[in-house]
Amino acid sequence: MRIIENSQELARACREAARPVGLVPTMGALHAGHLALVERARQENETVAVSIFVNPTQFGPQEDLAEYPRPLDRDLESLRQAKADLVFTPTVAEMYPPGFDTWVDVGRLATLLEGAYRPGHFRGVATVVTKLFNLIRPDHAYFGQKDGQQTLVIRQLVRDLHLGLDIVVVPTVRDPDGLALSSRNVYLTPEQRRAAPVVYRALWRAAELWKEGERNAPRLRQAVQQVLAGEPLIERIDYVSVADTATLEELDAVLDRAMVSVAVRFGELRLIDNIILG
Repeated sequence: MRIIENSQELARACREAARPVGLVPTMGALHAGHLALVERARQENETVAVSIFVNPTQFGPQEDLAEYPRPLDRDLESLRQAKADLVFTPTVAEMYPPGFDTWVDVGRLATLLEGAYRPGHFRGVATVVTKLFNLIRPDHAYFGQKDGQQTLVIRQLVRDLHLGLDIVVVPTVRDPDGLALSSRNVYLTPEQRRAAPVVYRALWRAAELWKEGERNAPRLRQAVQQVLAGEPLIERIDYVSVADTATLEELDAVLDRAMVSVAVRFGELRLIDNIILG
């Protein structure tokens, strides 16, 4: 496994790499969800590249950039065991040199849901991912369904900018009690951790109703809201959404497919999750 910090060195290595090349972009603090992406990439590509970069431009001013976990040595050992070929670990200055002032904005899709609560978040995501795509020139890039809106944003930028790669979305990896794996879960107190699976139970309630024939989207949203409202440790529900799986526009009726997504706060920690109906 080759560890690279310099972007020019990375670009050279990727030009020389056996094809196809699969990319797994991460911010580190790797867990089984990330490793599922690496495993899928390993199955489908001759070369697997992984980036570890805590991207400052996708964090808001009140968010946890300084506290975000950075266990680099542990992450590198996990990637060795997963048989990654290239690992890109740039500094902030490498990715955003002095005078940097070019951004990727995907438009309306980035203003909904997470975009409404985290202004500028997806501009940062889209910009850094585009930079990684330009450096590595992957044939495939792998993302988790847990960040459902992010996968749509990235699909749109690939389509709109004719980047010529396949985006592969891998199912959410969960703990046995249903909690979606996240690097930030380590910040949950023991009491919050016991309560956190309510997020998945709430989503699953919508799925149950949909399987029973419920197609009214407001009633599905209300059912999710009721389950979440029953957990006293949830301090705030940011949103409950039943939306089109391509545009994220809220639906009145679920006639085909829909993404049901939520964002809630346990103290200072914010959890997001989603499931697909249909």
